[in-house]
This record gives sequence, structure tokens and C-alpha cells, in this order.
Amino acid sequence: MSIKLDDLDRRILATLQEDASQSLDEIARQVGSSKTPVWNRIRKMREGGVIQRQTVLLEAEALGLEACFFVLIRTSAHEADWQARFLRAVRARPEVLEAHRLAGDIDYILKVRVRNARAYDTFYQALIAEVRIFNVTALLSMEEIKFTTALPLDPARD
Repeated sequence: MSIKLDDLDRRILATLQEDASQSLDEIARQVGSSKTPVWNRIRKMREGGVIQRQTVLLEAEALGLEACFFVLIRTSAHEADWQARFLRAVRARPEVLEAHRLAGDIDYILKVRVRNARAYDTFYQALIAEVRIFNVTALLSMEEIKFTTALPLDPARD
């Protein structure tokens, strides 16, 4: 379901993406509106599926998760059974922050956050024990240059 967003909706969403823990009064003040219309718009965007959920972002390194690997996976098996086993294995691993099926030479890419290289190897060994993989390439991120969960709110999209 797609809902039409106006400029006020976009300002509300930008404010929520920056800090969703703000009070309704604070959000209304920042977007130049009053509390009731802002609440009604937020409710409408939740019901319309624009706002999925609210959560908290944690600092990975502060929790000892200092290594971020991008794992490129190629498979020679494309059967539905293999894919179902692979998806179950990936979804069950808390180290996997993101997983994408790709077009091109690489079939899947995973973003994996772990303590160190030894922890990555433990993850890798567990994954290949659950599902047969043709080729795996792990790339260690040396530096995170940009990270955001905020989506661009382009008015031309509507």
C-alpha cells in the first residue's frame, strides 16, 4: 500500500529518523505543527506501512563487535530446497546484520558483525556446516566511512 506524502509528512519522518525517542511535543515543534496533527500523521504512516517500527541503534564497537565483514557468496545450487536451507541458516545467525540476493556473478552478500577474525571463522564454519556453498569471499571493512539508517525523503518520489 502506497500513501501520498506531503512536505509535513517528510519533515516528520526526517525528525523521527534522526531521533524517534523525542516527545510528540518536541517533534511537533521541530516540524512547525501542533501535536494532534503530527500524531494523526504518524498513525496514518504506521498504518500505511511507511513507518515499520521504532528501535534503538547500538554502538557495535562499544559492545566488543569490532570486526565487520562483507561476505560474498557464490553457489552452484539454485534449487528451492537449497535456498530455503540457506535462508533459514542466514536468518538464524545474529551476526548477520544484512543479507541480500544479488544479480551478477555473486549470488548473495552478507554484512556480518563479530568480535574478531576468530569469531568470523566460527561463524563461517557454522554456516558451511549447515549448507553447502560453492565459494565464499570475506572482505574485512577497515573503516566505516558512512553509516545511516535514514532513507532519503525525495519529494519528487510522490
